[in-house]
Amino acid sequence: MSEPCAAPVLLLEGVWRSFVQGDRTIEVLRGVDLDLAPGTLAAVVGPSGSGKSTLLHVSGLLEPPTAGRVRIEGRDAGGLPDAERTRLRRETIGFVYQFHHLLRDFTALENVVLPQLLKGTAPAAARARAGALLGRLGLSARLHHRPAQLSGGEQQRVAIARALANGPRLVLADEPTGNLDPHTAEDVFALFLEVVREEGAAVLLATHNGELAARCDRVFTLREGRLVELAPHEARERLAPLPQVPASSSSRR
Repeated sequence: MSEPCAAPVLLLEGVWRSFVQGDRTIEVLRGVDLDLAPGTLAAVVGPSGSGKSTLLHVSGLLEPPTAGRVRIEGRDAGGLPDAERTRLRRETIGFVYQFHHLLRDFTALENVVLPQLLKGTAPAAARARAGALLGRLGLSARLHHRPAQLSGGEQQRVAIARALANGPRLVLADEPTGNLDPHTAEDVFALFLEVVREEGAAVLLATHNGELAARCDRVFTLREGRLVELAPHEARERLAPLPQVPASSSSRR
C-alpha cells in the first residue's frame, strides 16, 4: 500500500484580493488556488505589479483575502482571531524580503536569537540554533558583527537565518536576492535553497528572475490575477536573468 500524500502546508482555495481606490475596485487576485506540500519550493514569476507580493502577503496572513480561504497546515486562518493569527505567523511562517530589515543595533547572532525569544525558546537554545544556522550559511566568523559591518550578501544571509530561526513550516520569500549583484545573488540563492531543503520547509518565492525560478520544484506566473503553473523550462524561456548591475561593496558577498 502506498503512503498517503502529506497534507499541504499552504492551501489557497478561490482566493480573491481586491482594493478600492476612489470609485474603482482593483482586483489583484482573482480566484487563486494553490496547494504547497512540505519540502516543496514554488516560484511565482512575473513583472512588477502583477500581484506577486499581494499573493505572499495573503499567504502569510499579513492581509486578509477579500474572498476564499487560506489554510495553514489544515487550519482555516481566516477564521482565527488576530492574536492566534499572530502566533501562527510567528511559529509557522518565515519571511524573507528583498531588503534585509535587520535590527542595526544588534549583532548577526542577536538578530537570529530575537525571534526565538519572542516564541519562548530558552536563551541558550536560541543562541545555539542561531549559531548553527549562521554557520550553515557561511557566517561563523561574523556572528558578532552588526549589520553595518556586513556586506549586502552577508546581511541577506542573516535575514534568511532569521526567517528560519523558529523552524517554520512555510517560508515566504519576496525577491530575496533582488537587491544583490548577479554573482552574489547566485551565491545567496544557492545557500538559501540548500538550507531550506535541509530544513524541510515549503517555500513560496516571488521573483523576476526566470533562471532562479527554474531551479525550484514548481513555477507559476500570475496572469490577470490568476495563478498559472509553468514547466521549469518555460520560466527560462519567458524571463531573462536579472540585468547585470555594477557590483558595489554593499552588495558583494
